[in-house]
Amino acid sequence: MSPQVDSTAARRYSFGEAMTTLRGSQKSSKGAAAYSRFVNRPLGRVFAALAASLGLAPNTVTAISALFTFTGLVLVATIPPSAVLGIGVALLLGIGYALDSADGQVARLSGGGSLAGEWLDHVVDAIKTSSVHVAVVIAWFRFTDLAPGWLLIPLVYLIADNARFFGLVLSDFLRRLDRGSSKMILKREGTTSTLYSLAVLPFDYGLLLLSFVLFAWMPAFVVLYGLLTLANVLVLPVAFRRWFREMKRLGSA
Repeated sequence: MSPQVDSTAARRYSFGEAMTTLRGSQKSSKGAAAYSRFVNRPLGRVFAALAASLGLAPNTVTAISALFTFTGLVLVATIPPSAVLGIGVALLLGIGYALDSADGQVARLSGGGSLAGEWLDHVVDAIKTSSVHVAVVIAWFRFTDLAPGWLLIPLVYLIADNARFFGLVLSDFLRRLDRGSSKMILKREGTTSTLYSLAVLPFDYGLLLLSFVLFAWMPAFVVLYGLLTLANVLVLPVAFRRWFREMKRLGSA
């Protein structure tokens, strides 16, 4: 989720040059969960360097990301669970997620992002956030003997995920509005410990996509998915309270 350049006439970089440039223009890791911090962003940097070397525009990278993600979700909803399917879906979603990080990094190589590009990125993310849980509902309904009440779990997760995503995006927008700049803050004061990054892992999309490795072992998948649902529901009031208090401080400054 990051600003993008809308232009298709971006500068062409070599892979090595792009990697070197991107190392100095990364988003702050402050508050980031472990998968996003240690796996997704570094992998996204590699994809961004590759995209830049091929002359791909950020919006093109967004489209490729969506293709990988929604291919995986269609497979979840249409093919009976198996070990091969679970690993394949985790890989597709993982590549899609890394490309979602890469589009913004490609934009930074081009000198910044456009509002149109950021809008596209957030809209695709919003659709993805809903679709992953819809795919799980369909799969449980079609391929398991779970009682109907179990289908409420993905629906509750969907609501919590969408609420958190909207709160996160809106808070970022209002911070930018308050400081009078649409630019992303690439560096923040302070650091985030590895322990904290691991503690907030249950709220990381990366752990959710990795859970599909267990898709062939449905009882284990249901338990893990249910625990992730519970964690996300419980943290939502805490996150909302923190964001609300921050917005009050900004509004009174």
